[in-house]
Amino acid sequence: MWVAPLLRRLIRYGRLTVIDAQGRIHRFVGQGGPEVLIRIHDTALERRLLFQADLALGEGYTEGRLTVEEGSLYDLLDLLGRNYQLARQRGPLRWLNRIERAFRRLYQINPKERARRNVAHHYDLNGELYRLFLDQDRQYSCAYFEHPEADIDEAQRAKKRHIAAKLLLEPGMRVLDIGCGFGGLALDLARRFDVEVVGITLSREQVEEARRRAREEGLSDRVTFLFEDYRSHRGVYDRIVSVGMFEHVGVNHYRTFFRTLAELLSPRGVALLHSIGRMAGPGSTSPWIRKYIFPGGYIPALSEVMPVVESSGLWVTDLEILRLHYAFTLRRWRERFLANRQRVRELYDERFCRMWEYYLVASEIFFRRLDGMVFQLQLAKERDLVPLTRDYIYEAEHRLRAQVAHAAA
Repeated sequence: MWVAPLLRRLIRYGRLTVIDAQGRIHRFVGQGGPEVLIRIHDTALERRLLFQADLALGEGYTEGRLTVEEGSLYDLLDLLGRNYQLARQRGPLRWLNRIERAFRRLYQINPKERARRNVAHHYDLNGELYRLFLDQDRQYSCAYFEHPEADIDEAQRAKKRHIAAKLLLEPGMRVLDIGCGFGGLALDLARRFDVEVVGITLSREQVEEARRRAREEGLSDRVTFLFEDYRSHRGVYDRIVSVGMFEHVGVNHYRTFFRTLAELLSPRGVALLHSIGRMAGPGSTSPWIRKYIFPGGYIPALSEVMPVVESSGLWVTDLEILRLHYAFTLRRWRERFLANRQRVRELYDERFCRMWEYYLVASEIFFRRLDGMVFQLQLAKERDLVPLTRDYIYEAEHRLRAQVAHAAA
């Protein structure tokens, strides 16, 4: 089996058994950990696993040419993720990582038209799909777990409270939501804080759904949703928020993004950027994720972001790192997705179900075992616009929780 020498060097944790295309059994044994048995159904996939491991593994599972016979897909990717983390700083993997990083700028050239196509590839899927695995408000970004046992609806409400507290909102303010998704955050801010909100997105599915929700809630006079690229938008705003959009900007365009942010922000303005990040320095996007899930996407290291922020003239007034929150979020999404798998199959097909299951599992492993984290970066035009300590955040969250409890009583 072509990939056997690589697996022999890689597996130091757990036990992986592989049945190859000829029916031969290969065992790779490390210390402790889960036991997983997989079957590879053709020799072409065996060869590709040696030379294009990430892409071939995802395609093999999606197409049914690689099946998990004992254990689960999660067990398999968890085992591989743990061993990859142990091996990545030595031998061939170290050089492979460097080669991938060298090409990341080429993969992330995102002019406006390509950015629209990239967004449509993922976000303009059938709207019912997102209802089947997201929370009731359809927040498609990392939730905020005030305790690990929280359900996804509770954690997403906490995320919106946490962001709102950092924005220091006052009635009558103008707010821009860059990458507004299905409109949940924009509508929540307008409803709770009596502010005017403009949300922009490059997903037609999202903007239509957000507009429908605004009409139904009677908020169309205070919330406007536009199909627009952030680079084309004009205006002046007291507050700017962007959640889960920066990952689609591309490292080549960071300077433009923060320059645009500074231009749109009023002299007494505050901005909050919520983005996936990586803790181990610049990297590269998984070839499988890049091809099938998020074309043009890239998860930045803070060392790539902060130099650009420094040149923008904006003050960094707060930086918070959320570590396991996205792992918890993705697990809730995966559980809901699997519970509704039959309906997803009716919307699409079996191949799509396997592809999205792989995407959700692989993403959770990235945040649970590898480099993934989320950062919330608060920015301001002036150094004195934000209180000196973080007490204001927790005080505001307490008030918002109390308001909800009082309204429900």
